[in-house]
Amino acid sequence: MSEPLSIAVYSDVICPWCYVGKRRLEAALAGPGMPAASHFYWLPFELNPDMPAEGVARQAYREAKFGAARSAELDGNMLETGRELGIAFAFQRMQRTPNTRLAHRLIWEGGRQGRQDELVERLFHAYFEEALDIGVPDVLKQLAAEAGLEASAVERALTDPDSLNAVVDLEQQGYRMGIQGVPFFILSQKYAVSGAQPPEFWTEALPRIAGEATASGGEASEHTPR
Repeated sequence: MSEPLSIAVYSDVICPWCYVGKRRLEAALAGPGMPAASHFYWLPFELNPDMPAEGVARQAYREAKFGAARSAELDGNMLETGRELGIAFAFQRMQRTPNTRLAHRLIWEGGRQGRQDELVERLFHAYFEEALDIGVPDVLKQLAAEAGLEASAVERALTDPDSLNAVVDLEQQGYRMGIQGVPFFILSQKYAVSGAQPPEFWTEALPRIAGEATASGGEASEHTPR
C-alpha cells in the first residue's frame, strides 16, 4: 500500500461533472493496491459568479445558455453517466439554478470543523438527486446539520465576512493558477489533473503519484482551506 495522498479539488456544487468526478475518483480509491486519500480539501470555483443571489429559473437559464434541444440532450447524456455511477440525477424536478456563494462559505466552515467531505457529499446529493435549492440559507443550515456541523458556527459562516473573504481568496488563487473549469484536482500539492477522469485513469495514476511523493520524502505542509 502506498503512502496516503492529500487531494485538493476545485469544484462547484452545481457542476454535475464535479459529482461524477468525485464518484469516479472514489471508485478508483476503493480498488486494491490504491493509496489512501488521507485528506480531501474542497476549494471554491463558482461556475456562475455573477448569478443573482436568489438564483434563476433553471429551464430558462439552460435554454438561454444552450438552447432547449441541446439542454435536453446534455441532461439525457448526464442521466446515463449518472446511472453508471449510482447517481440518480433529478433534472426534471429542479426548479432553480442557485447562486453557490453561500454553499462555498459553508464548505469552508466544514473544513474548519473537519466535516468538509461529509458536507460536500450532502450538498451534491441534495441538489442533484433531491432537487433542493442549495442557495437558500435555511436549506443550507439543514444540510449542514445533517452533515454534523455545529449550528452556531454554520450561522456565522453564512453571515460573517470572514467566510466570504476566505472563499474569495481561495477562488482567486485558483484563477491565478490558470484554472478555467472544474473539477480540477491537485494531488500531493504537486500534480494537477483536470476533468472528471474515468476510474481507469486514476487506477493507473494514483499509485505512481503516491510512489513519487514517498520517494521525494513525503508531502509538504497540508494544503488546507484557510
